[in-house]
This record gives sequence, structure tokens and C-alpha cells, in this order.
Amino acid sequence: MSSDLVYKSAFELAQLIRAKSLSPVELTNAVLQRIEASQPVLNAFITVCGERAMSEAKAAEQAIMRGELIGPLHGIPLSVKDLVATEGVRTTYGSQIYRDNVPVKDAVSVARLRRAGAILVGKTTSPEFGTSPITRSPLFGQTSNAWNQGRTSGGSSGGAGAAIAAGLGPLAIASDGGGSTRIPAAANGVVGFKQSLGVVPHDSANDQFGNTSYITPTTRTVRDTALMLAVMAGPDASDPNSISRMPVDFVGATTGDLSLAGLRIGYRLRLGNDAVAEDVVREVTASALAFRDAGATVSEAEHPFNNIEPVFSTVLMAYRYAQHGKHLAQHRDIMCPTFVRQIENAPSTSFEKIYAAILARTEAFHAVQSWFEDFDIVAMPTISRGALSIDHDHFAPIEIDGKTVDVVRRAWYPYTSVFNLTGHPAVSLPSGFDRDGLPLAIQLVARPGADALLMKVAAAFEQLRPWAHLKPALPQLD
Repeated sequence: MSSDLVYKSAFELAQLIRAKSLSPVELTNAVLQRIEASQPVLNAFITVCGERAMSEAKAAEQAIMRGELIGPLHGIPLSVKDLVATEGVRTTYGSQIYRDNVPVKDAVSVARLRRAGAILVGKTTSPEFGTSPITRSPLFGQTSNAWNQGRTSGGSSGGAGAAIAAGLGPLAIASDGGGSTRIPAAANGVVGFKQSLGVVPHDSANDQFGNTSYITPTTRTVRDTALMLAVMAGPDASDPNSISRMPVDFVGATTGDLSLAGLRIGYRLRLGNDAVAEDVVREVTASALAFRDAGATVSEAEHPFNNIEPVFSTVLMAYRYAQHGKHLAQHRDIMCPTFVRQIENAPSTSFEKIYAAILARTEAFHAVQSWFEDFDIVAMPTISRGALSIDHDHFAPIEIDGKTVDVVRRAWYPYTSVFNLTGHPAVSLPSGFDRDGLPLAIQLVARPGADALLMKVAAAFEQLRPWAHLKPALPQLD
């Protein structure tokens, strides 16, 4: 089938639907057909809501024909990561334990997008409980990279990243607990935005006061990300971090003045890691030069920073054990061995070590915050090299430029989890390709609350180095 329709942005599709030049039925049907064709190739979905989606598309079409007032995303297909609750549609958390779990209500973000007119087409894949940068699970297998099916789609929102890159709908809800939106976005060449803590309510977080996880958008264009966040954001009584958040004009940030004149942008190639691929260095450097040519003041950020992975892992694994350690006695044989291995040592971690890691979050916040005394935006890689092999062992070292370096969490994405700990907004944007033709990405970071500024700079970068016209070769679908 032709990819012309399914690769249009949500912004374009919404305009066509409003003008009655495109039927939501035609669009939804095209996306569902493409999802079906993609499953043997990518395995990006665990559940597809075909009948329900078509029923909602027909209702959306009838509403337009009756001249009713419609929302900003009326008739636009939406996928939701399998960690995020969807009313009446199973949500398994990538786990055999919850394979038949069907929530009775939508997560706040899902409900808001559906009220705006978006149509749920399915649930995208995630590793068990979202605790791996490689999307594979005992429940559904593994998810391939859209650009090379021998490589991983990243994780834990690997299904969302691959789906957006492959034209399986323009909008995806992902989640990001340590880079889980930005890593797949980088690996698949799409946009992954992790907003400031509390901008989007996270009503299912078990620890609302120590939360490091975010419900996030994944799209192909910055404006589509802004459209999603404009709907998803805003206070909700379920999330104390969101209650005092003021409205942010995300769409206006992408459509107004995108001048970078006078903006101070710092860039850095490392964040406590020793190795970064030459291709990544090339792309980050080229991106910095593009910002400079556009009028920004650009210089290297040299603030010292240690690898945050030991702190992050201690906090995360203690949290995950508290959430899911109860399953080990009864369900270990059907759980993902990678997940089990990550959490089974958590009970032996001392209270002192756990709370020392919690205190280190504050130290990390102050360290990152100090960057913004000198800069408005800090740019860096999202991942240190292109996508890993789809069969890569979570605990094994990775190779960079032919040399064996450190394990995945410390060496592939040392740039992401720190901002989950500190709450700073960060966005991953496509920046080019490596020598194997795999996407590479640049990550932009701003001070907490500067989400609109971050969105503006992301939109400016998209104009400087466009990417949305680039599509992976998927002959099985096209």
C-alpha cells in the first residue's frame, strides 16, 4: 500500500479532516492495514483495536458531516504503550502475569487525547514492566528497528518508536522512566519529548513523591509533539507534581518566532561516559554548528559530571522490587529473566545505600541546574552509537567503533536517565545517520519549566536539519 497518507503529520491530517478532504474512516483503515502488514516485520503492537477503532472512525466521520464542533485531534489514529491504562483494552505491562488485565478507565493522558478526538488503534510493545532498553518480552517476543530489522528498536517504548517511524499512525503515547521514550526515538529516527516533571499528570505512578517516570508523546515532527502535549498537559488531582503547573502554549512555541539570536547553547559529547562513536561526534558537532549559523551563541559545556547509572539503578531497582518483587515466588518461571536478574538483588541493598542514592538525586539536580547559569539549552547525544543488535544481551558490554566498552546502561545511554532523576525537560531529535544507515540523535535539555523554550528550539532545529521526509525502507509494507 502507498505510504503517502500514513506518513503525513497529524497536523496535516487534522487539516484535511476538518476540510472534509479526508475521511477518518479512510485514514483509520489505512493505518490498521499497515499495522497488520507490519506485525511479521516489526512486531510493534501487542493488541490491535481494529473493530473498535473503525467504529469510532465512522462516528467521527458522521460528526463532521453533521457539522458538530470537533477536537484538535478529531479522527487521528493514536497508539498507546502497553504500560499505560486504556479503558476496555487489555494492558499487560509486557508481562505474562497481566496478560488478561483489562483496565476499567483510561489513564489521564489517554482520556484527554480521546476527548480531543484521537482514535485508539492499539497498544504498542514494551519489555516486562518497562525495565529494559531492548524491547523483548516473554509475552510477545521482540520488536525490530524500523530501519534495520536486525537491530533493536530500543526500549522500553520500542513499539512506539518503531510504529511512528514505520508510519503506523502519527501519534503514540510512550513512557520514559530512564530514557524509555528518548532511546527508541533516537534509534528509530523520530521525536521523543520528556517534559518537566508534572507537566503531564502521571496518575498511575506508585510513588508520586519520588517519581522518575513520565507519560510522553512520540511523533515524527516537533509540531505533532506540541499538538499532543497541548492536550495531555495540565493539572490533575491524581498527580501532586501536576497540581500547580501553569498552562504552556506548546503549539505556539512551534509556530511563532523561531529565531535563535542571542540564545546560549552549550554542547557536550560525554556525560560521565568514556566512549562515544565517531559518527555521533560528527552529528553533534554539525548540529552545534547549525545552531551557531542560525544566530545562537554556541560553546562547549565543560561542567564536570559523573556517570549517574549507579545512582539511577539503585533507586530504580529498589522501586521495581517494591512494585513487583511479590511476583518472584509465584511467577518467576513466566517472568522475563532479564527483569528477574535486575531486581532479585534489591532486597540485599541496605537502607543506607538506597537513601544515599535518593540524596544523590538532589546533588545531580544541582549539578545539572548549574549548567543553566551559562546556557539556556544544553545539547548532547541521546545515545552513544546507533541501535544495538536485536539479540544483544542486556547485561553484556557494547561495542563502539569496533572496541568493547561498558555495559548497555552505562555506555549506550548515559545521557538520558539523569534527567528522569532531576526533572529537567529533554527532547531527542533525529540528527543524521551512522555509517550503517541507522538513525542518530541529538538531545536538547532545558531548565525545569522551560518546556516551551525547549519546544521552540526543537522546532528551529527541525527547520535547520529536516528529517520528517526520510522514511525507512519497508518493502513489505509499501
